[in-house]
Formats: sequence, structure tokens, C-alpha cells
Amino acid sequence: MGKSSSSNVDGGVEIDGNYKKYGVPFYGAAFVPPNLITLSSHNVDEPSNEEENKGLINDYYVVFGGGGGEGRSGIPNALVISRFDHGSNYLSDQPVDKFGTGDDLPYRMAVHPGGEGVICSLPKSCRWYEWEATKKEDAFTLSLKQSEKVLYELEHIEQQLAVTFSHDGSLLALGGEDGKLRAFKWPSMESLVDVPDAHASVKSLDFSPDGKFLVSVGSGGPGRVWDISASTLTASLAKENDEVFGFCRFSQNSANDPVLYITAMRDRGGSIVKWNTKTWKRISSKHIVRDPISAFSVSDDGKFLAIGTIQGDVYILNAGSMKVQTIVKKAHLGLVTALAFSQDSRALASASLDSSARVTQIKETKKNGFNIWIILLFILLAAAFYYAKTEGFLS
Repeated sequence: MGKSSSSNVDGGVEIDGNYKKYGVPFYGAAFVPPNLITLSSHNVDEPSNEEENKGLINDYYVVFGGGGGEGRSGIPNALVISRFDHGSNYLSDQPVDKFGTGDDLPYRMAVHPGGEGVICSLPKSCRWYEWEATKKEDAFTLSLKQSEKVLYELEHIEQQLAVTFSHDGSLLALGGEDGKLRAFKWPSMESLVDVPDAHASVKSLDFSPDGKFLVSVGSGGPGRVWDISASTLTASLAKENDEVFGFCRFSQNSANDPVLYITAMRDRGGSIVKWNTKTWKRISSKHIVRDPISAFSVSDDGKFLAIGTIQGDVYILNAGSMKVQTIVKKAHLGLVTALAFSQDSRALASASLDSSARVTQIKETKKNGFNIWIILLFILLAAAFYYAKTEGFLS
């Protein structure tokens, strides 16, 4: 298992170039979509060749959201954009952009996968923000601005605890503190699902890769699977023993046979439960940590899972084996509030209430070690065969 190296220590947290504090307690984190990232190596006025840059992006931009809430605490509410250099493993000392949201705390947020903008859950509404990509003195600058688009359907609503887009960005789902579940077509905001009492309180949501199903997890009770087109309950995901469900995420790597992960807390600690998405039956449960899981994410390629704990630790798991391959102990001083993989699955962003942000590079374990030995064996055998033939041992 790997572990992050440290250059110095501050309050028990390992300090690297990929760890920064920005003065805002964070509740959300997400990578900026690649079609905006590629602009950093092109003239902003010229179209970028995304295929040419596929897999070669070195500059990542990450958006974090949070703040001190209402009142006169002096702690701002803001959306913070930071730049991460993959080659040097360095997160920018100062934000690329810091967009203040006044007295409204951006408690939850979702970045549109197509690069259109960011939706934020505020105390009494949801607001839409758009990206601005500009070029100043041959330097690329990315910022946010409040959109003229008003989400009237989401004005004057209770606090939303979960906000997510479907994989292709055509659907939007929200889950409220009051237990109400909503799903809309995007961007028309045509209502598809409107369930007032889906849970006592909705904690986590995710769409299946094909957008046909929406899974919700709430405080108490089972997880639930909703058919989007029919706006009906398809299945209930029952808990076992004393489990308390926390987060739900689909693996997006296979539209034909995806799996669903749900984190669960028991007296032994945090576990990850895997579900079959055809039968909606439980496949397995794997105990991971003693501490409660406070954040969870799945990489877009389906190869990795990540969990954050209330102790500030970050774990990266191999999804196939469900084994921990990287641990970043005390990645943050406070509990980990958000985790997000980059779209190319090469980096993991984490955030905390201690106002810190970190980006951890994903180093895939070498799966070809055994194969290399087989290749070497074949080479040796071929050499021996050739030697034997040239020396006349073989006719």
C-alpha cells in the first residue's frame, strides 16, 4: 500500500505541495470537466482538439464549495477554484478564483459533466453558476459567475442534502432535508420524479449509467431504487442487522452490467456493500475501517473506490479486489467532507471542514508482474531452444 510523502507537518497533518488551506470550511469538491481544462493549453478563442489531448492533460482545475454560513463569523461563503499540476504534484497556493456567495452557504454542489456550469444547494434555494474562461497576457484563467438562468422550480425550498447530475448531464436529481426527492430533465427542468416522503431525510443520490434508475439513501430505513421514466419505486435495498447506510454510488464503467456501492456503518466500523443492478440483490459486504465513513466516491473508469473518515484519513481501494491500495493518514485535520475523482481517474480531490484541500495522485498497482515473469520465462526457453538447436542437440 502506498502512503503520501511529507515535507513537513502542521498540527499532525502531512504537508505536501498537493495540500493547501484556503480559509473556507469545505463541504463539496469536484473536478472541472476536461473540455474546459483543455483550454489551458490553447488560445481561448480557438477550438481545442479534445482527442489530441485525451489522457495528456497535466493541468487540472478543482472547484471546492463551502463557508461559515450565515452570521458575522468573518468566515466567507464561497466557491473556490484551484489549479493542480499533475507533473509536479502541486496544488496552487492561492485560488485561481474565489467567488463569494454572500450569506448563502454552498452546502452541496454538482458540476455539469458537459461543462455547462455548477449547481449549488443553498439554505433556501438552489443556484446555477457558469464558467468563464478567459485569456490574459497569454495566461489561461477560469472563473465562475452567477448565471442569469434562475431555477424557479428550486426557489424557496428546504435545504437540499444531495444534488447530482446523470452521467450524460441530461438529468438532475435533488434530495431534501425534509425527505423530498426530485428529478428533472436538464436543462428544461421538466419534472420526472416528485416524491414528498422518499426518506425521513435524503442523504445521498446517484443515477445508473444509462439514466434509467435513481438510487437514494436516507436517514433510517432501506435504500430505494426509482424508475425515472415511470416515476415509481422499483426496489428496496434492505439493511442487515444494525447497518446504517451513508452514501450510494454506481460504478459507471459498464453500462451492461454495472454494480452499485453503498457505504454502511455498523458497530465494527465502516463497510462497503456491493449490489447487483439487475436483481437488486446484495452481492457482498466488505469491512474497511473502524471509523465512520464521512465521504465516498467511485472513479469514472470503475477501477477505484475512495472513502474519507471522520478522523481525516483517505483510503483508495481497488474496486475489483476491494483491497485498500493507498492510505493517506491524517490527510486533513478535520473530518473529510467530500471526495471526487478526476474524469480520467488519475487524481482524487478531498476536502474538509478544517478549510483544507488535497489532491492525491492515483497510482495503479502493477497487475502485470506475473505476466512479466512469464514473458521472461518464454524468452529464456526460446534462447535455450535456439542454443540447443545450433549446437546440434536438437535434430
